[in-house]
Amino acid sequence: MKRILFIVGAIITMGLCANAQVSNNDEVEIETNDVELQLITPAEPVKESKKEIKEREKKLRELNDDVAYAKASNSLRRGYFVLLADAIERGRSGYRNYSINPNSNFIVVQGDDAIIQFALNTGSFGANGLGGWTGKGQVRNKRVKYEDNGDVFMQFSVVGPHVNADVFITLYHNGKRATASVNNVGANLTYYGDILPYRDKEHR
Repeated sequence: MKRILFIVGAIITMGLCANAQVSNNDEVEIETNDVELQLITPAEPVKESKKEIKEREKKLRELNDDVAYAKASNSLRRGYFVLLADAIERGRSGYRNYSINPNSNFIVVQGDDAIIQFALNTGSFGANGLGGWTGKGQVRNKRVKYEDNGDVFMQFSVVGPHVNADVFITLYHNGKRATASVNNVGANLTYYGDILPYRDKEHR
């Protein structure tokens, strides 16, 4: 069998930027950097079987998942991250709403400060003018635990003028996907999305 040579390069993918309005009509800009491993094709193509191609692509996906998990778990441990939700479940109905915008449905933690936002983006009335609500407050009683299988569990409270919530986040061991349960007075939500490192200018 011919030896297969390939080079894995790291590229910095910029441009994941989310703008969201908060209850006081200020604008919060969320900028995140993500790293992805990319296969660089050799100058001279190497003949590969379909099986070899599949194995190579599988290994590349696993490497990317490992990088994403490392970045997400470290950001949880350090307390500077954003969870951008691509689906939200309200209450215990079991129904997940996938017609939401991650740019305006998120949980941001910056050390001792946090913002939780829920927005339907339907133009309906809500506490934040987006058909939902926004809570800005202080992070209290933070706890991070690593499970035996590699999952990371994080628990904390957010206390502020318009929020008094308990947050439970589970980051899964095979990437950056996470689930976050938010138990707030009058609003129980479950966020499904990606956790990305984020540190805003005020906290640098």
